[in-house]
Amino acid sequence: MKYDDIFNVCECNAGYSNDEIASFLSKALAQWESTKGQIKNALIIPPDFTRFHSNAGFITEFFYNKLLEKGANVDVLPALGTHVPVSEKQWSEMFGSIPYSKMIAHNWRTDVVKLGEVPAAEVEKITEGLWKDPVDVEVNRLLMDDKYDIVISPGQVVPHEVIGMANHAKNIFVGIGGSDMINKSHMIGAVCGMEKAMGRDFTPVRLLFDYALEHYLADRPILWVLTVNTAPQGKIASHGLFIGQGRACLEAAVKLAQEKNIDYVEHGIKKCVVYLEPSEFTSTWLGNKSVYRTRMAMADGGELIVLAPGVHRFGEDDRVDELIRKYGYRGRLHTLEVFNKPEAEDLRANMGAAAHLIHGSSDGRFSIRYCVKNITRQEVESVGFLSGDYDEMAAKYDPTKLKYGYNIVDGEEIYFIPNPALGLWIDKERFNAS
Repeated sequence: MKYDDIFNVCECNAGYSNDEIASFLSKALAQWESTKGQIKNALIIPPDFTRFHSNAGFITEFFYNKLLEKGANVDVLPALGTHVPVSEKQWSEMFGSIPYSKMIAHNWRTDVVKLGEVPAAEVEKITEGLWKDPVDVEVNRLLMDDKYDIVISPGQVVPHEVIGMANHAKNIFVGIGGSDMINKSHMIGAVCGMEKAMGRDFTPVRLLFDYALEHYLADRPILWVLTVNTAPQGKIASHGLFIGQGRACLEAAVKLAQEKNIDYVEHGIKKCVVYLEPSEFTSTWLGNKSVYRTRMAMADGGELIVLAPGVHRFGEDDRVDELIRKYGYRGRLHTLEVFNKPEAEDLRANMGAAAHLIHGSSDGRFSIRYCVKNITRQEVESVGFLSGDYDEMAAKYDPTKLKYGYNIVDGEEIYFIPNPALGLWIDKERFNAS
């Protein structure tokens, strides 16, 4: 088997059933064992609960039980990145029969080993001179343990604000990566510009991860299991399954995700209402997907209303929460200006937070109104957002009654998005002109 072979490329417009997915996974596992031998120890690196709609929970549970039947030892290391560990309730909902005790919680500050670096010259080349520092390549030390005969990395390929299209090597270098890679990759994405990246392959951050993968992990037995999904009415529909060891499976998945997960609107949206499912979105760190994924569709002077009943804090991490409260979402140029000031040492030490502040702002092009239950109006406005009363706004823009897309509310046209994590919205006129 060659490095870039694809075991399975499966596409279905209507969506595959879990039984059909299980048959594809069984085939891939059999092909692996026929070429590489019996699996005695396996490491599965699924996304965490914030990627619930990836269907990686079902895929992880299938592999876990199938490998146990074969007598293998299986460890599960969720790709947390900087997120908080999965709760027992979330674990049960996402991973089913896998015992909660099997979860290994990744700590991005302490659990990593440095493999090398992406040299400064390479970083300068891929960013076209916008970033000139080297980037450390760090991963959770378990990934480098030679006892593992296979490392399975499931997850969804979907538009992403930093890398362009999520998953594949991002699941490793951010999901179980270290602080330098996480911080600098996010800053590189912010400096190079989201609009030039979202929904695309071969972006600066993707090229950064490609370099690290090729130079430091080419010999690791990683099997990518990539899905392309939508979630109409909240139910997962898996339109594609791409399983392989190299980059070819990613490229095939990207093409389908561009078809399934990018919605073009004919003109800029004047008023957009986004609903954030409370069990999935508990912070603005997560909830700002409502900003990232719609900003290319919003009209100048428009209004983004974020209905966020579960958001009760700003950062997932206490330190990041402090930084968001201190510096706020005040635009790309302002954040970069502050970032370079001598007194902003705390922000430079947390580049991922600085990048998040840039991504979470509209740069003054449209307003962002967060409607929450568990953060005060003063706190919301102190970080640069407008504030709205959740109950009042949810009564007017009832997420249980609005349909996805265009609606008329009190004679006004609004665009409703029930889950921003599953797509990217683009103003066709603006996109074609860029």
